[in-house]
Amino acid sequence: MFAASCLASCCAACACDACRTVVSGISRRSARIAYCGLFALSLIVSWILREVAAPLMEKLPWINHFHKTPDREWFETDAVLRVSLGNFLFFSILSVMMIGVKNQKDPRDGIHHGGWMMKIISWCILVILMFFLPNEIISFYESMSKFGAGFFLLVQVVLLLDFVHGWNDTWVGYDEQFWYAALLVVSLVCYLATFVFSGLLFHWFTPSGHDCGLNTFFIVMTLIFVFVFAIVVLHPTVGGSILPASVISLYCMYLCYSGLASEPRDYECNGLHKHSKAVSTGTMTIGLLTTVLSVVYSAVRAGSSTTLLSPPDSPRAEKPLLPLDGKADEKEEKENKKPVSYSYAFFHIIFSLASMYSAMLLTGWSTSVGESGKLVDVGWPSVWVRVVTSWATAGLFIWSLVAPILFPDREF
Repeated sequence: MFAASCLASCCAACACDACRTVVSGISRRSARIAYCGLFALSLIVSWILREVAAPLMEKLPWINHFHKTPDREWFETDAVLRVSLGNFLFFSILSVMMIGVKNQKDPRDGIHHGGWMMKIISWCILVILMFFLPNEIISFYESMSKFGAGFFLLVQVVLLLDFVHGWNDTWVGYDEQFWYAALLVVSLVCYLATFVFSGLLFHWFTPSGHDCGLNTFFIVMTLIFVFVFAIVVLHPTVGGSILPASVISLYCMYLCYSGLASEPRDYECNGLHKHSKAVSTGTMTIGLLTTVLSVVYSAVRAGSSTTLLSPPDSPRAEKPLLPLDGKADEKEEKENKKPVSYSYAFFHIIFSLASMYSAMLLTGWSTSVGESGKLVDVGWPSVWVRVVTSWATAGLFIWSLVAPILFPDREF
């Protein structure tokens, strides 16, 4: 017994030392990766609790205070929302703390990049405290999450448009035959993939013998957008490039597929899953992994975007007209006023919105009834969110092309 106790103590001490070593190894360059790791951990915790926490939560009187105990799916959704709320508060608090950080000599710059042991402890405490909150607060957060998740999807679209236009400008800027040829090849491949994809969607989601008018409408609308993109960018007045149009076309078709694939498994027009009434653990793992990668990429991309996140009033180290104290003082002043490379506050806001978005994905946009509640991002709300996001992407892309013509005096 004594030996077992000593062994347990040694293991605990080793684990603590290992955590302390990992935390101390997080540098300024790897801080963003650490935030992404913490966010990914929150999604894993949400998924685990969704699967195992229901029996425990049924015994908590401040949660299960109903005359009739709700279905298991209600407790699964509630567990995910409580973890998400803790994650949302953690990043929101950091965001508020980081408002106004302009240079790296600000003490809060050290808070953003360091103090990881305290951050992890604070995150754990916040998540645990969420399970002591009354159901009314969780219900309010659930309603707000729908709007927050929608705004996060809008941020994703803006980042994609920024990336595609930047990609095109970079290749065109080389002004070499090779890069023009590469631009043409990539564009043709994207268009070919788009039309092949649309054919597969007709095959999978409009099976013969069923009235699948809604699915047909979704696919046809996406194809109309594809042709509209090409017409607009090739118009002499616009003078756009075919590369952004082809990439956005493929992305819109992917969003259409994502929406149709989110239809309930028992829906007669969901031919992709008509032979599968259950979902395997491997499929669920792949679905969650895709969700994690999508959310983390968006947050990292936002954290790297100078367009969205560079503080407009960041100080610039300017050379004084009359340097009185010599070059040493000038160098020291420049070092002290070295501006931050991105807005820390907005970086954490992205993670806050991503927390809401991931909660909606894991709960089927809080409509986890029956079989759909067991899957990741499945249900009619998920379908409409994906489809509307596809339409919003199309609208924003067209606006990015015509806005400079309609408002030539403004900078876009």
